[in-house]
Amino acid sequence: MKFFADEGVDFPLVDLLRNSSFIIHYAAEEMRGATDKEVLEKCLEYDCILVTKDKDFGELVIRNNLPSKGVILIRIENLSIKDNCLLVASFIKKYSEELSNSFTVIQEDKIRIRKLIK
Repeated sequence: MKFFADEGVDFPLVDLLRNSSFIIHYAAEEMRGATDKEVLEKCLEYDCILVTKDKDFGELVIRNNLPSKGVILIRIENLSIKDNCLLVASFIKKYSEELSNSFTVIQEDKIRIRKLIK
């Protein structure tokens, strides 16, 4: 499974996923300052699921129906960066089969996975 992390995603999460044998590209390394639409286009080009903290991607993918391989929106506010990263990585590992072509929201106490309509 391949992922593309938006610039707002903490590098420790990117590093943790890489060390867990996931392929993950990082906007901060490859396309700093890119627009949200450019990030979505890069995800399609790379055949990756987007990992982001930016709620605007919900607007683009769900409301505007822009094409996507999937989006994981991280909505965790009250944990340390380390605990946040461990929680997100554990959810990604546990639910990896369901994340493709879905809009997923990860919160501290739950995960919601909504299939995208093509």
